[in-house]
Order: sequence, then C-alpha cells, then structure tokens
Amino acid sequence: MTEILFYHLTERTLDQVLPGLVEKSLERDWKVVIQAGSPERAETLDALLWTYREESFIPHGMVRDGKESLQPVWLTTEQDNPNAATIRFLVDGAELDAPEGYTRLIYMFDGHDNSAVEHARTRWKFHKEQDGIDQTYWQQNPNGGWEKKA
Repeated sequence: MTEILFYHLTERTLDQVLPGLVEKSLERDWKVVIQAGSPERAETLDALLWTYREESFIPHGMVRDGKESLQPVWLTTEQDNPNAATIRFLVDGAELDAPEGYTRLIYMFDGHDNSAVEHARTRWKFHKEQDGIDQTYWQQNPNGGWEKKA
C-alpha cells in the first residue's frame, strides 16, 4: 500500500527542507525520484543537491546524465521511475496519476502560495477517491519541525 504525505511548508522553503528529507530517505536505503513541476525547477534542484552543504552533496542524476538505474536520486519532470525508486517527492505542482509501486509519495507545497495550496487540496481529493491509499497531512511548526494535522 502506498502512503501519501502532504508537507505544507510554512516556515522554511523547499530548498531548505528537501535535501534533508532526501538524505533521510537514502539513509533508509530507499531510492528516490524528485519530480519537479518544470524543467527550470529541475535544473535548480540539480544545482541545490550538489551544493546545499559545503561538506557534502547528494548523488543524483537527470536524463542528460544517463545511467538511470544506477542513480540513488533521479530528478525529472515526467512520471517515470527509471531508478526503481520507492519514494517520490512531488514539488511545484508536479502530479503522479498512478502511485502504485511506491512506498511513499510526498507532495510538498508552499503554504504562502494560494495556488499551491489549492493544488494540494485537489491532489488530496484525487487520491482520497482511490482504494488502498493512506494519506496524512503535515504542517511545519514555528521551529521548522513537522506536526501531523490529518
């Protein structure tokens, strides 16, 4: 069964939060797909994963890099899963129609962007209508941690 999590960003930005969540996924030996809403955002995330910390980086690849099946993290704008990931992050309005095959899907959205909040609500309703889906909604607290709200 696929678990779908909605992460409502209110205190910290996606760029501040995503690398840590990806690192935690890799520590669990999960392969990751990050699906961006646009090619420009995918390029920004590519740079972020190489440079977000001075002392480390997150190994990843995109279509131009090839060797898809060997990449621990795959950046895409498509609904593909060429590295057989078990966790998928969907950012900036990205959508996935068929969550089968994933342990977790994580929709991350900016709580200060009304269209992003509305899009998350639409995706919540879409997945709620599917069988075998367990959904949870998490919101950042003032310290940047996560609180389960639904």
